[in-house]
Amino acid sequence: MFKRIEEILLRSKSLAPILTMSLLTLLITTLFRLVYMIIYWDRISMEPEPWKIFMLGLRIDLIPICYFSILPVLIFICVPKKIILKTKAIWTLYFTLFITIVFMMEMSTYAFIEQYDLRPDRIFIEYLDHMKEVSQTVLGNNPWSVLFTFIFTTVVALISRKIFSHIIDKYTQFTTGKSIFAVPLMSGLVFMGARSSISPRPANISTAYFSNVSKMANELSLNSTFSVFCAYLKMKDEKDPSRRYGKMPITEVMKRIEKTSQAKWTKEINNEIPFFHHQVPSVKTKRPKNVVIFLQESLGAEYVGCLGGLPLTPNIDSLSNDGLLLTNLYSTGTRTVRGIEGTVAGFLPTPGRSVVKLGKSTNNFFTVAALLKSLGYDTNFVYGGMSNFDDMKTFFKGNGIQNVYDEPTFTNPKFKGAWGVCDEDLVIKANDVFKQKGDKPFFALMLSTSNHAPFEYPENSIELYDKENPATVHNAMKYADHAIGRFFEMAKKEEYFKNTIFVIIADHNTRTYGDAIVPVHKFHIPALILGPDVPKERLNTLSSQVDIVPTVLSLAGIESNHPMIGNDLTTLPKDKGRAIMQFGQNHAYRTGNKVVIHQPNLPAKTYLYKENKLELIDSDTEMEKDGLAYALLPWYLYSNRLYTLKKQDL
Repeated sequence: MFKRIEEILLRSKSLAPILTMSLLTLLITTLFRLVYMIIYWDRISMEPEPWKIFMLGLRIDLIPICYFSILPVLIFICVPKKIILKTKAIWTLYFTLFITIVFMMEMSTYAFIEQYDLRPDRIFIEYLDHMKEVSQTVLGNNPWSVLFTFIFTTVVALISRKIFSHIIDKYTQFTTGKSIFAVPLMSGLVFMGARSSISPRPANISTAYFSNVSKMANELSLNSTFSVFCAYLKMKDEKDPSRRYGKMPITEVMKRIEKTSQAKWTKEINNEIPFFHHQVPSVKTKRPKNVVIFLQESLGAEYVGCLGGLPLTPNIDSLSNDGLLLTNLYSTGTRTVRGIEGTVAGFLPTPGRSVVKLGKSTNNFFTVAALLKSLGYDTNFVYGGMSNFDDMKTFFKGNGIQNVYDEPTFTNPKFKGAWGVCDEDLVIKANDVFKQKGDKPFFALMLSTSNHAPFEYPENSIELYDKENPATVHNAMKYADHAIGRFFEMAKKEEYFKNTIFVIIADHNTRTYGDAIVPVHKFHIPALILGPDVPKERLNTLSSQVDIVPTVLSLAGIESNHPMIGNDLTTLPKDKGRAIMQFGQNHAYRTGNKVVIHQPNLPAKTYLYKENKLELIDSDTEMEKDGLAYALLPWYLYSNRLYTLKKQDL
């Protein structure tokens, strides 16, 4: 049989070493996946489609294979045979090293899962800086596993070396004509395999997260080489703001945050997690209220009629008379993940990537979903696109969301564009999901997609604002508002409506630009809270997305303990508001009409914000220190895994 396989491989000529590497890798990952499925079958058996572990596993396995094949594909097709044979030792080592790494990572996976209930991730990388301590711990706990891993990995390395040495010896070069044809074909295949997607969004960790009932099924769909590689890339996106804005003792950071927010660290409740405190709601309720956050793509205040913007939102304008309209709210950033970070996690922005995309926040990171899940709520994410975009699914599944309803779960959608199904399909799906919850309290995050370039939505669904061209941001906003109206039209007919707090809020404004180092006016967004016991008024208190969850918990009558530093706007004095904005590497902190801006490696500056413009004024030293505290706190909490409901296993 092995002879037959060798004959088939050698027929591929220049590609034989690459195909051999691919087949050996798939053999290793598939066998280990099967073994781990058997070991953890009691946790996987609840998944109705366990075969997807292998289907998605194959897709994930091909990603590192294709990345590692990019260089040899070009070399082996184009370079003369005599050069390949002269560099045989290098290429034998290249392929053998890859196989050895893959095997070693799979061998070490069991011990890692037993300790952390995850495939190897960033913790695996962090341990490389503490090899002495780790080695002593592992040898003390299970010396046999280390011995077996060493023996088997060595055997695999020796066998692989022999196989690749033999295959390269028999290397046969393509003819010039075939090489000209093979280079673009193979390069394209390898590129597509590395992306593992024909959509604008390449595959990532979230691609493997298919199960809503078995976390282990999702983990086994991955392979450990890929999960560690992704963790490494995420670590490169982490940026310590103290290296950019300046340092401050963490004790002073804490004191300044406590001074400028409602969050008071109740150490009697939790002495380990900063700002963990007890929140008493302003509304009393006998029955737990449902909470639904409808996050709107790119809906800036300048496009909302009831906030003095363009007449694009008649449904929001009408609904604003029935609830609490926040007229002076500012987003924390300019990306959807920033909106999720601020609105769902109540977390401050950092100069690096949003925590939604970083490694230390993939699990046990605080979100309102995690909080409400701990209180017995059913938690949901409803999205018309692919939930693996921006690693959202990884973040949500690790932090409280039990059920994910994304594009593949929609049956016969009315309209499908580049970013997924249209907002009308989204709201119909959400309403169907919510009305099936019965008496069980639920939380849901809905995320719209239609108001995003290339601005696609069903024809004849709205009266166009821009008459000549339907595919404009103004028309897309009007369609998004149309879908909001459709949602509430349906929801009002359902039983769940009478016991639900709804939040309509933007993730950020449209493209943020301008000559100002922070264009503050482009961070102004709408938020409308609706539901029983919600006051019908316009609230002009300066506020941030991080204030949304504390305010909603208060209006929902939910008494809880949490680490959020956001303010409950129902009890906050109207002159005590503040806003925090991250614009690239620039961090802005606003109170009243003053804005403090920290830029990398420059002194902080104080500005007067008037008529949408920043005017440089004399430094407000105390406010600049407060702004620095807000810039430094999130990194401290994130890097030390201190933003959570419980103490972490560091």
